[in-house]
Amino acid sequence: MVFANIDFSRIDEPNFGANAARQLEEDVKHGAVGLKIFKNLGMFVVDKSGKRVPTDDPRLDPIWDKAGELGIPVLIHTGEPKAFWDPVDKHNERWLELQEFPNRRRSDPKFASFEQTMAEQSNLFRKHPKTKFIAAHFAWLGNDLARLGKLLDELPNVSTEMGAVLYELGRQPRAARAFLLKYQDRVLMGKDTWAADEYATYFRVLETEDEYFDYYRKRHAFWKMYGLGLPDEVLKKIYYKNALRLMPAIDKSPFPD
Repeated sequence: MVFANIDFSRIDEPNFGANAARQLEEDVKHGAVGLKIFKNLGMFVVDKSGKRVPTDDPRLDPIWDKAGELGIPVLIHTGEPKAFWDPVDKHNERWLELQEFPNRRRSDPKFASFEQTMAEQSNLFRKHPKTKFIAAHFAWLGNDLARLGKLLDELPNVSTEMGAVLYELGRQPRAARAFLLKYQDRVLMGKDTWAADEYATYFRVLETEDEYFDYYRKRHAFWKMYGLGLPDEVLKKIYYKNALRLMPAIDKSPFPD
């Protein structure tokens, strides 16, 4: 299925939000089932003055309102791992990644802090309660499931997905299992890239009760994984039922009941 995007390079044009909302409506008419917002918004998008455009910028409100009116979800990738903002020392869990990719460091003052970046996203969710949002990557709160749970409790219009953050669940199997049981209607299977050999780790973490096995990418997780042993009905929701509910335009016939 195809998600629409927004051309933020036109942010300074008069009536940008209204025009983008009209384009979104056309995109949906031509088959788009959702709107995808990349991590450019809130981090890299700037207006003509050079000022960073926050995720909750009021100029964008017509877009989110239109998504709510159309009944499509907004899959939004706001921010990055908190470790990218933290000191690069022996306590930083993404030390290896930041050695391999130094440009992922977010110490430059052009970036807002991690907390401000995520607060802008939460504010966006609050401002548009009739719009369905999917906070990508467990909203970068997979290391603090209690905090993520409070966010989901407060904002019933928000769901989340586990792309590229499975390593957070696999190292805290009891807490993660309890979280996924409680929020089984709010979590979707997610994967950043198609790499067939990596899916087995997702299935092993979610489906089995195996212990102490490797994650597939060392720069993301140098620790071991543990299986959550989720019930079949919960797995079905995470794998496809929640997506079918959020995106009713998807053909349901290939999926089992």
